[in-house]
This record gives sequence, structure tokens and C-alpha cells, in this order.
Amino acid sequence: MQSIPRPEYPRPQMTRPQWENLNGPWEFAIDFSASGKEREMFKDGTFDQKITVPFCPESELSGVGYKDFMPAVWYRRQITLGGEQLQGRVLLHFGAVDYETEVWLNGESVGTHKGGFSSFTFDITQAAQEGENTLVVCALDDVRSGKQPGGKQSPRFHSFGCHYTRTTGIWQTVWLEFVPKTYIRSYRLLPDPANAKVQLEIYLEGDARSDEVTAAASFEGRAMGSVTVRTCGRVALVSLPLEEVHLWDLGSPALYDLTLSLASGDCVQGYFGLRTIEWHDKAMYLNGRIVFQRLILDQGFFPDGILTAPGDEALKRDIELSMELGFNGARMHEKVFEERYLYWADKLGYLVWGEMANWGLDITTAAGLENFLPEWLETVERDFNHPALIGWCPFNETWNNRHTGAKQDDNVLAVVYQATKALDPTRPVIDTSGNFHVVTDIYDIHWYEQDPDKFRAAFKEAFQKGEVLDNHEKRQHYAGQPYFVSEYGGTWWNPKDSDGENWGYGMRPDSEAEVLRRYVGLTSALLEMPQVCAFCYTQLTDVEQEQNGLYTYTRERKFSDETYRKIKETNTAIAAIEKGE
Repeated sequence: MQSIPRPEYPRPQMTRPQWENLNGPWEFAIDFSASGKEREMFKDGTFDQKITVPFCPESELSGVGYKDFMPAVWYRRQITLGGEQLQGRVLLHFGAVDYETEVWLNGESVGTHKGGFSSFTFDITQAAQEGENTLVVCALDDVRSGKQPGGKQSPRFHSFGCHYTRTTGIWQTVWLEFVPKTYIRSYRLLPDPANAKVQLEIYLEGDARSDEVTAAASFEGRAMGSVTVRTCGRVALVSLPLEEVHLWDLGSPALYDLTLSLASGDCVQGYFGLRTIEWHDKAMYLNGRIVFQRLILDQGFFPDGILTAPGDEALKRDIELSMELGFNGARMHEKVFEERYLYWADKLGYLVWGEMANWGLDITTAAGLENFLPEWLETVERDFNHPALIGWCPFNETWNNRHTGAKQDDNVLAVVYQATKALDPTRPVIDTSGNFHVVTDIYDIHWYEQDPDKFRAAFKEAFQKGEVLDNHEKRQHYAGQPYFVSEYGGTWWNPKDSDGENWGYGMRPDSEAEVLRRYVGLTSALLEMPQVCAFCYTQLTDVEQEQNGLYTYTRERKFSDETYRKIKETNTAIAAIEKGE
């Protein structure tokens, strides 16, 4: 029997035993004219290739490996449903499909979705039948249109600079879930360690008018508390007291198990962490104490799967590689990472910033909101409950339009910031990382100066004047927020590169010793500045031609053991802001 790729349950905070993984072989076709819908491929189209889902057709793991632009792609497979599975509701889940999706079951359209990075679900019950069913998926994708966020996907035929191989179509797990007619759709959890409780908002589907919800928590097998409440329409509000308080923390990730059940029959299993996040007095606080965030920029690309990790262990290993060098978190950069990555961050005690893949989207007018805000809010809602998630950053480096020179519409950033805060007031929001800030809780800059002496001197000079270093001060204004150097370093190093076609920041060093000198000098300068609350070094691994990772693209070591030891020693030095200087 052929093994299923990526077989793990894709949504760890809300699991049910009644599910079926649809990863594996599907029929596949590239629709170069994007005319497949007119030709009714969802009924009896010709699918001339095979593909392994959930890997995109550009990837080697998909078995296709086609890397040119694909305006539309089509997928087809058979699914078998039993009578018992059809007694309730049949839900079809997609981790992510790039970009505009329509799905048919037995020739009937069961849903559409726009957005290449957010997860979505269709209820396919009405179109399903006992026995064999034909499932067809179409994805339209035009990363060059200016109308869709593409992140680091290259708008050219080849990868270049910090733009990499594209992803088209399905690139995260597809799965079926079988639920009762009345079921738990989702929940939001607000930790309240000061009062030894958690607050829960539980959202239901179906007729829940006379139902009851029970929430029960345990810790390391010991019961911590249980509450039963009546439903209020399709919402249940629960305040769950806890017998013991165990804080989720860096490298010490205490996690509670959670069970939510309906009297009418549905039941889901999850987990949560108790922790607090605050930002004031130019610092960020975790559980009431100042924590300097020592972050790494993580692009989340893989040589054989591109945006998709080849396996669950690969997601975990990237976090472990970072922690082994003394980093305590990451910017999940220009990509919405799959929930399994957040699960491992939760399990390992690793801080992450939730981002979106905004590059490629024109935001010089308010029209940019149409294709950004809905997908971003889906992302915030999906990832809200993860204790590792320390803050939100919807945009990164919102440069002028590369074709017209038009400037960003500041109202786009302001509206997204306000909507994010309305959905999640518990975390800080950075409107756009690096530039150009409009309204932000944390003020961050990107600066790739490679000379440690110039780097240190520039920060010291600004701080001595009672200011901050701001390389875009004509377009943005610092207002006393916590100050974060969220991209720096990026030192270009690949001793095996002889063709000169690779890329990195600044002049390439001539030795490993020079790489280390830069790393220690740049990083120490930031740790020594009491005005700096966090840094993020570029980057964890090389990605294709971008050769500035601390590891190779295949996650191999680039440096000697002694160099890695000194990097860790530098990272773990106590920061000035942690000393209260």
C-alpha cells in the first residue's frame, strides 16, 4: 500500500478521530489558456498527468516539476463515502491553495475561495453520495497581476535576488472530516493566568438552540477544571477556572490539554498555553518580565517541496536548528506558515510573529484591501489560539509601486491595522515591517549595513540625541514605541560557490572569520543598546540563489563548530534592556 505524504493531522488545536487524509496521487492537468471551466473540465475533462498532493507542481516532490507560469491547474480524484459518514456533515478542508479556487463534487460546484495562503473549508454534504464520488479542484494563479499577494514567489521566469520558485495550486494538506449535523466550527481562547482561568468563545454550526457545551482542561494527565454551559444561539461563552497555573514560557512550554464536547455528540481535542504579552515603556514583556526577542528570519522554503515541508519533522527541525544557536523565535517571513509549524513552536517554547505574503500586491489604492484583508483576517482567526504567536505583521517593506512609482495608500495599512486589533487586541501589531509605517504598536527598521563599527556608531549617535535610527524618516514617524531591528545581517557566504551567480547583502566576505566578525559585531551592538527590544537576523537558511543563511538550503552546517559556538554565545548574552539599563 502506498504511504500517504504528510499524514499527520493538519490542525493540532482542534482534532477529531473521524477524518480522512486526501494527500497522495491525484489526476492533474495544466490549463495554459485558463479555459477549463468553459470546457467543463469539472465534468469530463482530460487529465493527462499525475501529481502527488500536497506538493505544488513546481516542486520535485509533486512528481511534476514544471516551473514555468501556469495560469490554471486542475486536480481530480475519487473519494469513497459510506452511509454512516453521510449521516452528519461532510467537511472538505484545504490547508492552502494558490490562488483562486473552485471545487466541484460530482459535477456540482461546492465552493470558491480567494487567497493563496489561508486555510478554508467547504461543506460538501449536499453534493455527496454513498459510494464513489468525483472531486475536482481548479486553481487560477497570476502572481504578476498586482492583484494577489505572492510573497517571495518570483514574478520572472527565473528566481532572482530574494525571489524564489513559485507555487501554484494545492500546497498544503487536503482532508475530509465527518461531523454531526450540529458541530463545533471553531473556538477562541483567551488565557487569564492572573485569575487562574481561560475564557472561551465557542462557535457552532447547525441547530444548537437546546444544546450544552462542556469544556474540560487537564495538565500532564491531572484534571484541572470542567464547566458546562448552555449554548446561546451558535455561540457558547465559557469561563473555565483552573486548579493550577503553569505558565507557557520560552524553552519551558507548559501546555494544557483541552476537550470541548456538545451534549448532542460532537467532541474535539486541543491544547492551550497560559501566558501574557505586554508592550509598554519601550519594551516587550512575556509573563510580566522583559524579554529580548532574539529572532531569526525564516523564509519557510524547502529544496524539494518549495513552500511545503517534505515532512512534519522538517518543520520541527527548523525550529530546533534556530534554538541550537541561541535564537528564541522567528519572523515567519512573507508567508503564512502551516499550523503544524505553529504546533511545534508551541511545543518547543519558541516565539513567532505571524506575517502575510504581501509582496506582489499593489496597495497604492484602496483596491488593495479587496484581495488582502479577507485572507489576512482568515489567517488571524485560524492562528489566534497559539501561545507561541507573539504578534502580527500583515505587511513587509511596502515599497512604491515598481511600475508606476506610486506610493502606498496609507489608509490600506491603517485599515488592516485597525481590523487586526479589533479581531485580536491581545497582541501587538506592526503595520508594515521596515517601511513605511503609518500606525504601529512596535516601531521596526531594516538595515543591512555590513560594517559593525559603522553599524554600532550610527545607533549610538541617534540614541545619544534622544532619537532612533530611522532610514526612512521622511516617510514615517517614530512615536516612542518599543524599537525593533527586524532585519539586519544577511551576510553573504557560500565557500562552494564559484560561479558568482548567487546573491546576498553587501560585499561578500573573503573568509569564515570575517563572517563571524560581522555576526558578532552587528549582533552585540544591538544587544548593548538599551533602546532596542528585539532583533531579527537574516536568515536561517540559504534559499536557492540567496546565500546568506546560517545553514545551507538543505539544512547542512556551513561553518565550523567553533563559529557556531560563538554565534550562540553572542546570541545568549544578556541584553541591556533585560538588565534594565
